[in-house]
Amino acid sequence: MLELNVNNETSRLRAVVLGSAVNNGPSPTIDEAYDPKSLEHILAGSYPIERDMVDEMEAFNAVLKKYNVTVFRPELIENYNQIFSRDIGFVIDDVFIKANILPDRERELDAIQYVIDTMNPAKVVRPPEEVHIEGGDVMLWNDYIFVGTYKGSDYKDYMTARTNMKGVQFIKDLFPNKIVKEFDLVKSKLEARDNALHLDCCFQPVGINKGIIYKSGFREEADYLYLVNLFGKDNLFHITRDEMYNMNSNVFSIDTNVVVSERNFTRLNNWLRSNDFIVEEIPYAEISKQEGLLRCSTLPLIRD
Repeated sequence: MLELNVNNETSRLRAVVLGSAVNNGPSPTIDEAYDPKSLEHILAGSYPIERDMVDEMEAFNAVLKKYNVTVFRPELIENYNQIFSRDIGFVIDDVFIKANILPDRERELDAIQYVIDTMNPAKVVRPPEEVHIEGGDVMLWNDYIFVGTYKGSDYKDYMTARTNMKGVQFIKDLFPNKIVKEFDLVKSKLEARDNALHLDCCFQPVGINKGIIYKSGFREEADYLYLVNLFGKDNLFHITRDEMYNMNSNVFSIDTNVVVSERNFTRLNNWLRSNDFIVEEIPYAEISKQEGLLRCSTLPLIRD
């Protein structure tokens, strides 16, 4: 039986579900785009091709294997995008929470059922239907659970709004001993440079006390200042609008001193190294065209 344990973003990783780009299906049509960045590349004819994405994911897999992480992959669904395993579920402490994802992505959960079957059934939770919450919006920081949301009255009009306030309340009820803090994120249907699809698109902790942050991803300055006060301004790496667009905050920690990052994130990677991180650089620029990156492709199950 899998002994689930995750209570932050950076402790030593032991087991993870890494998504898959195999048999990814045809490039989506304009009407099928879920987010403005994918739409941009569909219109430009630069949407990523399967072979390139498979190569990128294998580079990620190789790094995980190098650190002796147990890696599960989803079972193959023909002609289907299964890259972003973070969206479909997440672990808090020793509880696996299935996400209420967009209805046509339900099959992605079925593809990791063989992993879920190895968990204690009493520790597998499915929120009620009106609760919207995705793993990219849930970030653990020891006693804290940070949750990205969208509080606009036009929530239902935004396919890019993935976690509602009922989702925040659900987490509060499930983990009464944690400090649950929600963050109201900027959403856009049309401009990817102004769309924080999930919380990990504009913030992520690294190491023991540091983080990567994009100030303009938060609708309320108070939310941004909350993190500045918690981490300390000198401990936060502030990314630009273009760096946010290229998903610089969506790196992935294997340990408190090991970060997997995209090889083109020069400014970030130099900052990480100057703060004594080991940076495992891999190519992931093609996958980033779908408005997701390294954290989005992973579902951690066990951290020390």
